[in-house]
Parts: sequence; C-alpha cells; structure tokens
Amino acid sequence: MPTSEVIAFLIFTSCIAAVYLLEAMLLIRFALAKITGNPKYNILLKRRALAIHFLALAGVACFLYARFIEPYRIEVTVIPITTEKLKATTFRIVHISDLHCDKKPRNEKRMVELINQLHADVIVFTGDAINTPAAAPLFKDTMKNLRASLAKFAVKGNFEVFAWSPFDLYDGTGFELLDAESIPLAKNGETIHLSGLNCETPAGFEFLLRFPPKAEFSIFLYHYSDLVESIGDLNVDLYLCGHTHGGQVALPFYGAIVTLSKFGKKYEAGMYKVDDTILYVNRGIGLERWPAPKIRFCARPEITVFDIAPVNERREPGE
Repeated sequence: MPTSEVIAFLIFTSCIAAVYLLEAMLLIRFALAKITGNPKYNILLKRRALAIHFLALAGVACFLYARFIEPYRIEVTVIPITTEKLKATTFRIVHISDLHCDKKPRNEKRMVELINQLHADVIVFTGDAINTPAAAPLFKDTMKNLRASLAKFAVKGNFEVFAWSPFDLYDGTGFELLDAESIPLAKNGETIHLSGLNCETPAGFEFLLRFPPKAEFSIFLYHYSDLVESIGDLNVDLYLCGHTHGGQVALPFYGAIVTLSKFGKKYEAGMYKVDDTILYVNRGIGLERWPAPKIRFCARPEITVFDIAPVNERREPGE
C-alpha cells in the first residue's frame, strides 16, 4: 500500500474515532451530572455538543447506507468508443470484475438479469471470483447463466492465483480463461483481438501484446492497472482491469481512501487516457473478504458496457 494511502486511512479512521470518543465523553459527563444533581446536566444541548451529535448520527446513517443499500445498487455504465480500425461493424463488450462471491448470494442474480438485457457480443471478467471455497457453486452458476453472442473470456485475479489456485472455478461456466493468449474475434467480416494475462505472470505482457495486428482493435484483460504505463507502442486500444473496487469506501471530492494499487489513487476507478490506450478500472461487483468491512460508500458495484464502433457510428443501448 502506498504511503499516501496509509496516511489517508489513518486520518480517516482517526477522525471517525475522535467523533465517537467525543460523543461518548459527552454522554458520560451528562450521566454523571444527572446522578450528582449538577445543574450543568444540559451539556448535551450546547452548540458544540449538538455539532458532535450531528456528526455521530450522520456517521451511523452513512454506515447503514454503506452496509445495507449501496452494495446492492449496481450501476450500468455505457461507454461509446469510436475507432478507425472498424469500418461497418460494432462490438458490444460487457466488462465485470471482482465478484468476490460469498456463500450467501448478494448481487449475483441481479447482475445476470442486467447483463442478459444488454445483448453483449462479448462478456469479459477480470478476476477475483470468490471469497471462500463454499461460494464456488454460486460463482459457477452465475457465470454459466451469463449470455453473449460471440464469446465469454476471463483472466485470473490475485484471489484465484494466490488463495484458490487448487480450485477450477471456470469449468462449465462457458468462460474461456486467457493466460498469455491472444484471441481474434470476427463479426460481419471484421475482427478485433482480445488478449489476457494471468496476474501471476506480468512479465509476459510484452511478448503477448505483439500478436494483435496494429490495424485491428486490441483489448487487453488484466486484473491490475499495473502494466498500463509500460505498454509503450504495443497495440492496446482498450485496457480493462479491476482490483481497486473504486476504493470500496470513497469520500465526496476526494475519492477512494484505499485502492491497494501500485499507482495509489492515480487510477482508482473509471476511464483514463494513457498515451494511445484507454484504461478502464472497473469498481467490481462484490465486497472484499474479512477483515475488510462489508460496505460500499460512494463506490457502487459496476457493470461496464463498451460499444466499439466505426468513427461517426454509435450503437444505442439494447441494440
């Protein structure tokens, strides 16, 4: 974790702790004044005390929203991309990441419903499937029920590589795992390329990304944003990743507090232009496993839709 994120996390948690410590002290002083008959028992109604009460109540309200509401408010983000590498054909790519399935279902059914209404040509998943082996059946059933007209692809995230490597999570789901592979996809006589890399083997990206022809639109799938500034003149038009969860907890006007990313907040969530490459960092669908808190705040779960079309042509959602 970058030092800046450590500092931000400590400041954030210290501020929260300070509010509730002050509130506790006020309540204790009030109780003692009441017991002793001290006439200053109205301490709770002073202006400074009212401000502390407000902050404490606002904190409780934000926590309840972050725990019980926002984690279930999936946002569908539609992004049109035009390219001279296509002449008459459009491709709809639906991107999901970081499902982090637990044994108890959360967003899985709703996610399937939303995606299957989007009429995707291709569905891609950029890793972090489950939080516990007990969630494997839920994950497999969810992924199997997703529909795409051309293909479904996935790359492994750090959870699959470092925690659940003995488990075959993708068998029977219809998703093809990409590990240092580049696949051409044809539609109406035109071709785009999808390349994917296991996050355990980042050193192979330069060799892998020499395969897509320069004249054809190229999409790169990788769990982290870590490689985006190393691409150079390699052919990557669209780089799709996840991992950060948009911070999972973000603050208005500041954004993510912690991203666990090599770049810190630089690429915390959303779309960025890095040289000739469009980078998109998906906020993911699920929640990090314990000991991370099971909350989302200002970082809604996300499905991203990329409509890749020739210049001067865009496809409307649902077409």
